[in-house]
Amino acid sequence: MRKIKYKKGRKTQPNFYEYTGIHRTDSVEMQLFVYNENQYQEFKNIHINRVGETLTNSLHINDIKWLNVHGLHDVNLIKDIGDLLQVEPYIVGDILNTTRRSKMEELGDTLFFTIKSILPEEDLNYLRVEQISFILKENLLVSFQEKKSDFFTHIRERIRTNAGIVCKKKNDYLLYLMLDAVMENFYITIENYEDRIEVLMIEAKTNHKQDVLVRIENNRENLNYLKRAIVPLRDALFSLKSFQDDNEYDGIEAANYTFFARLHQKCLELLEQIDYDLTSLDSASHFHFSAQSQRMNEIMKTLTVVSVVFIPLTFIVGVYGMNFDYMPELRWHNGYFLIMGFMFLIVVGMLFYFRKKNWF
Repeated sequence: MRKIKYKKGRKTQPNFYEYTGIHRTDSVEMQLFVYNENQYQEFKNIHINRVGETLTNSLHINDIKWLNVHGLHDVNLIKDIGDLLQVEPYIVGDILNTTRRSKMEELGDTLFFTIKSILPEEDLNYLRVEQISFILKENLLVSFQEKKSDFFTHIRERIRTNAGIVCKKKNDYLLYLMLDAVMENFYITIENYEDRIEVLMIEAKTNHKQDVLVRIENNRENLNYLKRAIVPLRDALFSLKSFQDDNEYDGIEAANYTFFARLHQKCLELLEQIDYDLTSLDSASHFHFSAQSQRMNEIMKTLTVVSVVFIPLTFIVGVYGMNFDYMPELRWHNGYFLIMGFMFLIVVGMLFYFRKKNWF
């Protein structure tokens, strides 16, 4: 699992661009959608020069354009896209630096959004993390993904088939759909961990082995990581409300702020569910420790009863093990059987007394 180092992120020099992620094998590809309410055009594996021509083409000047970039390890290409969009250099650096936390920035007519997409790996002890960035500017939305994925397949199909209202809305609604698609991964991940937590709750009551605690701690660590990814997203979505109140940013239609408010509400629901799951893990951990302590007490109680039973027997054996010449019981014809019977009665009597007192 890759961890986000919020306070000790990888340091890069100003205007020095470097991709800090791990996805470097696949070639970088770009896909461009140009659409309006009546028609759409799709360009696959488009070149950066063709992107610039399409953006400046007077025939498409009022159309909504969505440029999706798969892969970030071609630093020069990402820099060229930043130059084409005339965004600040540090925005390009934030796109390439995947150790940064989720955030949102408004720069004049440009809105920059970065978010972490998190899904469970096949090995459930690890999470698959990908940073996705968005630049919203005029009629253009650019999305940057570290690798190819199917997060936005349903959105592409809506555009191709003109389903729903996506083709009737501006690019801010498209941004909402894409953020909502990424957030669906959070629900999938949490649901996956809730199933595991239910199993751990049962095992904590029946399994006394140490590996239960190890799995509890692994799940707690991953849920905390997920929480750290959602909290800044919640704050970023909440800050959109100030844009609506201040009327300083017109890149989002007033009617569409409601959709982003829904995303903020989803963040609150996710955080509440994570807190509940963390509390459940704490309960499982505490129950496991309590069960271990109770089991140890039962063992110690059993050993104590055994020790107490043998104390008088040891005393009797010690007395008759002394080498005195004049011990009358040693010369009794049935002395051995009498002493053994007496010892047996002591054991039975003590066990009866302990049982009556509910000591075992």
